[in-house]
Amino acid sequence: MNGTVISRRTDDRSVHNLGGRGLRRHCACGLALLCLLAGSGTMHAQKGLDSLARLSKDPSQPDSVRFQATKDLIWKGTLFSKPDTGLILAGQLFKDAEEHNNEQYMAAAMDMLGIANYLTGNQAEALNYYERCYTIQKERADTMGMSNVLSHMAMVHKDRGELAKAMEYCTRVLKFKEAQHLEGGIMDIINQIASIYEAQGDEVRALDHYQRSLAMAEKLGNEGSQAVALQNIGSLLISQKKYAEALQYAERALPIDERRKDDRGLGYVYLTKGIGLKGLGRLDEALEYEMKSLSLREVAHDDRGTARCLNNICEIHIEKGDFAMGIPVGTRALSLSQRVGEVAGIQNASRSLWIAYKAIGRPKEALAMYELSTEMSDSLRNEDNKRGVMEQQFQYEYEKKEALLTAEQEKKDAVAVEELRRKNVQRNAFIGGFGLMILLAGVFFFQRNRISREKKRSEELLLNILPEEVAEELKDTGAAQAKHFDNATILFTDFKGFTQASETMSPQELVAELNTCFKAFDHIITSHGIEKIKTIGDAYMCAGGLPDPKSSSPSDVVFAALEMQVFMKTRKVECDAQSKPAFEMRLGIHTGPVVAGIVGVKKFQYDIWGDTVNTASRMESSGEVGQVNISEATHALVKNETDLTFTPRGKVQAKGKGEMEMYFVGRA
Repeated sequence: MNGTVISRRTDDRSVHNLGGRGLRRHCACGLALLCLLAGSGTMHAQKGLDSLARLSKDPSQPDSVRFQATKDLIWKGTLFSKPDTGLILAGQLFKDAEEHNNEQYMAAAMDMLGIANYLTGNQAEALNYYERCYTIQKERADTMGMSNVLSHMAMVHKDRGELAKAMEYCTRVLKFKEAQHLEGGIMDIINQIASIYEAQGDEVRALDHYQRSLAMAEKLGNEGSQAVALQNIGSLLISQKKYAEALQYAERALPIDERRKDDRGLGYVYLTKGIGLKGLGRLDEALEYEMKSLSLREVAHDDRGTARCLNNICEIHIEKGDFAMGIPVGTRALSLSQRVGEVAGIQNASRSLWIAYKAIGRPKEALAMYELSTEMSDSLRNEDNKRGVMEQQFQYEYEKKEALLTAEQEKKDAVAVEELRRKNVQRNAFIGGFGLMILLAGVFFFQRNRISREKKRSEELLLNILPEEVAEELKDTGAAQAKHFDNATILFTDFKGFTQASETMSPQELVAELNTCFKAFDHIITSHGIEKIKTIGDAYMCAGGLPDPKSSSPSDVVFAALEMQVFMKTRKVECDAQSKPAFEMRLGIHTGPVVAGIVGVKKFQYDIWGDTVNTASRMESSGEVGQVNISEATHALVKNETDLTFTPRGKVQAKGKGEMEMYFVGRA
């Protein structure tokens, strides 16, 4: 078990993205209000609440002043620390606003009623209030309010395992934020989209979106959002069993949260550190950090965070063999997750209890927990969810690309009209002299040759970015349709000890060594007709059998993989002889169906989607240094190759996939 880790992905941030006066972690006023929400209010803050209470009840004040005071009092004083009280006060605010036909505060009350119900675990009621709020905001043409409510609704759907619906709402919010150039809002919703990808098990895209969120936070100088992004990346690295790297990200987030006195943030950093230490076998230290996190979560009345801490503590007890101590803790984690209706939390807690019950010989309870865990996992990662998430994101990227192409074409048409007008003026001016016409002809031929050279150079650059078939389709039609491939063979690589090696190398040396390896990989796959997809940090991804299924076969990918490992071993010998750091590499391959197409706005990127990508990544992470690890599906397609040998590994546990047949492959 890797531990139940979730940072401030959507659970805290999305709730705080309220319209108008909405509280975000990146707002200047965010620190003071978050301290109140976490139950760490000061005497000064209490005086502020008392003042708001007096204003809200003062009949001499205008209605708008009393309504605003009531709204601020609920938000700052009760909604997060005492959500049951927040329900009552928000309900009263709605009635008062309704009597005075004040739609602005009716909508605000509906939104807070949705938040209070979400925090108390009543997701159905939360959605009901959010939908009523959305209706009011739509009638008021309040696009900002509509956008914020949609992000809240997406959070509920994600917790319920309805990932396609969550992605649909997030995509709509992202379009609005981009149209308004709201960089902070774009950063927040990208973070929320990343959490949906992670819930689905698409760790590649989740990591990409978390890193984009971090880059935006650093650009904006937003320390709070930097801490959130660092924590989220650390959480994701833990799910990939990269515990040492995860701890480094948590350590980067820790001083930020300490400096900002953000107890909620500190609680999640402690949680991540606990699971990272557990992964490294330092169980006593892990338990200490999880208990510190639990204390902060309980003070903040954060039932979701409390459930996750409890499940992590349960896992630590299981790791230590203290099953009797783990069961009551895991049972409480399950109960809390069920109460708030979070599918991922139910799945994690029931899985921990299944292991504990099985270990102490209670098969009936173990079976019940296993069935519940499987049911929750299936609901999160079923094919409808995956297809829906993929369709939403691809449609979003496609529409952005279409808008860009349309704008570019309009610009070109305007330039062409102006160019025609200019040439007509020049023609009339040059009619008076034959010699000048000869000069114009010379200029024309020179320009034509220059344009021809530039066109050739542009086409060469385009072919370096996109497959030839896709590039031609884009030039001919102005678009490139996504295509389904039944049997693509995906290859993933990852360098072992990359972080440690990078600490002993200068940035220039590190980039130079990566470039040496990746250039060699490029030459190898090109010789086998394989398409490079992208690099992600120190990882390399390519695919055979697309965009032309005849371009390469599964065996071509396997032979290329073997050559890549030979290169890495040879390179290590060379580096060792020069006393230089060298990388060693894991490599995994899987074959199956994918969808391929273009994404991006400023820089087109040919990319692929589907569970096959995730499984190929699992083949890499489940492999060993120096080996080529292939799945059963790939083995079935290459097993008759006489130049290859296969070493069955039996069933190997793969995260999110269960046990899978795997094989090491080598040359005969």
